[in-house]
Amino acid sequence: MKRFLFLMACLFIIGSSQAQTFKADDINIDYEKFVLPNGLTLLVHEDHKAPIVAVNVWYHVGSKNEKPGKSGFAHLFEHLMFNGSENFKDDYFQAIERIGGTDVNGTTNTDRTNYFQNVPVAALDQVLFLESDRMGHFKGVISQELLDEQRGVVQNEKRQGENQPYGQQWNYLTKAMYPKGHPYSWTVIGEMEDLNAATVEDVKEWFESYYGPNNAVIAIAGDITPDEAHKKVLKYFGDIPAGPTIERQERNIPEHPTDTYQVYEDRVPEARVVYTWNSPEFGSKEDLHFDLISAILSSGKNSRLYKNLVYENQIASSAGAYQASSEIASRFIAQANVKPGVDIEKVKTEMLSEINKFIAEGPTEAELKRVKAEYFADFIKGMERIGGFGGISDILASNETYHGDADYYKKKLQFVENATIEDLQATAQKWLKKGKHTLIAKPFPEYSITETSVDRSSLPAVAEAKPSKFPDVQRSNLKNGMEIVLAKREGVPTIVMDLMFDAGYKTDYMASPGTASLAMDLLDEGTENLNSLEISEKLQLLGADLYTSSDMDISTVSLRTLKPSLEGSLELFSDVILNPSFPQKEFERLKTDQLNDIKREKSQPITMALRVMNKYLYGEDHPYSGPQTGTGYEDTVEKLTREEVVNFYDTWLKPNNATLVVTGDIEMDQLKDQLEKSLGKWKKGDVPQVTFTKPKTDTKNTLYLMDRPESQQSVIIAGHLTDKYGENPEYAVEQMVNILGGEFTSRINMNLREDKHWAYGAGGFVMGTKEERPFLVYAPVQTDKSAESVTELRKEIAEFVTTRPATAAEVEKVKTNQVLALPGQWETNAAVNASLRNMVKYDLPDDYYKTYDAEIRNLSAEDIQKVSKKMVDPEKVNWFIIGDRAKIAEKLDELDFDEIVEIDVDGNPIKPKTIKKEKDQVDQ
Repeated sequence: MKRFLFLMACLFIIGSSQAQTFKADDINIDYEKFVLPNGLTLLVHEDHKAPIVAVNVWYHVGSKNEKPGKSGFAHLFEHLMFNGSENFKDDYFQAIERIGGTDVNGTTNTDRTNYFQNVPVAALDQVLFLESDRMGHFKGVISQELLDEQRGVVQNEKRQGENQPYGQQWNYLTKAMYPKGHPYSWTVIGEMEDLNAATVEDVKEWFESYYGPNNAVIAIAGDITPDEAHKKVLKYFGDIPAGPTIERQERNIPEHPTDTYQVYEDRVPEARVVYTWNSPEFGSKEDLHFDLISAILSSGKNSRLYKNLVYENQIASSAGAYQASSEIASRFIAQANVKPGVDIEKVKTEMLSEINKFIAEGPTEAELKRVKAEYFADFIKGMERIGGFGGISDILASNETYHGDADYYKKKLQFVENATIEDLQATAQKWLKKGKHTLIAKPFPEYSITETSVDRSSLPAVAEAKPSKFPDVQRSNLKNGMEIVLAKREGVPTIVMDLMFDAGYKTDYMASPGTASLAMDLLDEGTENLNSLEISEKLQLLGADLYTSSDMDISTVSLRTLKPSLEGSLELFSDVILNPSFPQKEFERLKTDQLNDIKREKSQPITMALRVMNKYLYGEDHPYSGPQTGTGYEDTVEKLTREEVVNFYDTWLKPNNATLVVTGDIEMDQLKDQLEKSLGKWKKGDVPQVTFTKPKTDTKNTLYLMDRPESQQSVIIAGHLTDKYGENPEYAVEQMVNILGGEFTSRINMNLREDKHWAYGAGGFVMGTKEERPFLVYAPVQTDKSAESVTELRKEIAEFVTTRPATAAEVEKVKTNQVLALPGQWETNAAVNASLRNMVKYDLPDDYYKTYDAEIRNLSAEDIQKVSKKMVDPEKVNWFIIGDRAKIAEKLDELDFDEIVEIDVDGNPIKPKTIKKEKDQVDQ
């Protein structure tokens, strides 16, 4: 680990005006590789910065291994393997939650299936038992009941994806680019008829074919030695027999000799133009060339497509390109969303013009330097984490699985480092016109098994958990009144800082809806010395990210950078904060973008509800009554002027109204010295107070119905206002929410997803505001179960505070999961800074997170029941449903709502009477 940090430090040349210099040979991930006699490959990376380990299991099987007519099997099987095994007959998420697992999930793509989780090192034996049991002891639990249950979940996932704007795009591209019968000619999630046709025998055959140890890689990274990991993996996996020989499908890039054209219609706010070319396979030199080409075309404000279409000509609201890499063939994709009122042909022409210009001339030296720096910086930032996508275990497992060499990432980095202007131009010229096909075969080795002493009649005991580590909190102030909160962490040289202002969307109450959002978006679009594109270029050269944001209570300017670049990054950070120029041209562009954002929000089911919900929960005369998204309304944003945005800045962005929250490897004295130089000249000033009055609404049991014709799902959101943060013990509030709707295994999700199969995911939460806040439950459900889902949600809410309160077993489960998850929760600097932001926002004591586990451990079922009765009131719940009115209204009318009010996308009542009253009048 020390060697890794030293090498990272050597990579950088400090200087605010220079690009970082990166060398692929200097980047190294230490690991040891073991191959068990049964063919299982083990990769181990030792890292003792936190008492956690990441376990990442990759099976070299994806949708390309399926047969025509049996699509979706790989993804369906990913779901099945989360539901217990022959020796552990329980939900996998339940087990991982009980041992404090974080970042737990499974994913499937065209080429592989992976399962990953971060757990306290003390729980490693239990995870290895579970992973080995579903690898070697799963066939016996495959039943018709399990198949039907998870088939319903997957089909709801497919409906949910296709119900989103542009949700059909990948289906069309898949069929257009790959001929029938090609391994990539069907989507990963599969076709409905294939899923319906799957039998238990089909599923068992699939398992036996592909999930043997000789087709798997396990990467373990974290607080463990390679020898320890090898002994444990041999113990749990060594007796699993190898599966049958698997025929590897090699490079197979179809010819697409002529231009083809297709038009489809969908419920979308804007037209979209998509261009796709077949391209080289994942991990090849030219595949990496296309990663750089796509970055030049679409990464950052200086990218060619963004600069032309979005920034200068303003004919598109978004534009981008990416290399959709897969193992035997890839696709290079460029796309743009057409702004309303713009001719689609103009966007098509401009996109092709930029791409053809690149083919003809190649990149500039400055472009190539910028995207190389960004590529290396992103890779290094990923190495801060041991698990999850892009983390150490993911890097090792993916390279071993795809390329047979865990070190192959070095070759890819070398491809990037060595790429020249001529290389990228030649690759573009070769592939954006035609493709070709090559086939290679290789023999497989022989396999055997080893004896084991594992007792599979029960789970291994969880060893004593190591304590979580939250850094000490240091505080100071600049002379101008700005507060500083620092969590010093040694390790990977990243610095995370968030400058928090007591402002947010609530200030729109004293101005105009949408002002705070637009003002913060405009803040980093230009300074007295730099324009927007120059700011973007400096950030890329520094390997840094700077962005602005707001929520209901807080407006934030955030910086993510590398320690050697801190001085230059702070120089740019302070320039943006102290010297914004608010250019009129950028103001007009971003105002138009915000208006288009509002249109998009009005087309998407969940944001349709978020835009109008507060108006009915708080009443219109309240600082929180505006859209939860903060974008405002079309008529208010249309009238906004640059002067109003400048006034927001002058009113709220003052050092004495700000707290800078920082996490990273830096001393307070050093940080304060640099801040005095950069932000110390900022002058303090008077800041107004936002006055909160009692919400002026007393509605209850009212349904607000929004019509979205032809929706495949209904989105249900229900709740009421409850106590503000701090009026109840938040430790108890959090665990109450986890039991009812906050975790995968919560009551609501297990009911509507796992038991009824009506939803892909459902739950509940308390929204994060400083004053009275909404307690909400939600469920996107299939249309024909809308009314039934309301009934189930009512039942869950009511029983939670009456006949079926939180049980001791439920409380113990969420307590244990919360405490054991803490070590992994604070793995990265960004994660620690998120907790610091929460501490500052809600004025928590500095030792809040140091004593957090003790507070959780001391909670009882009575504590949870007490806070539940204070914060959950079934009689006060109001309901918001977005769906196809023609299909759901009649059954909803039978649910005894006090009132059903149909509202439009702006939250205005369409008819001031209920559906029931309307029907009664007709009957009379």
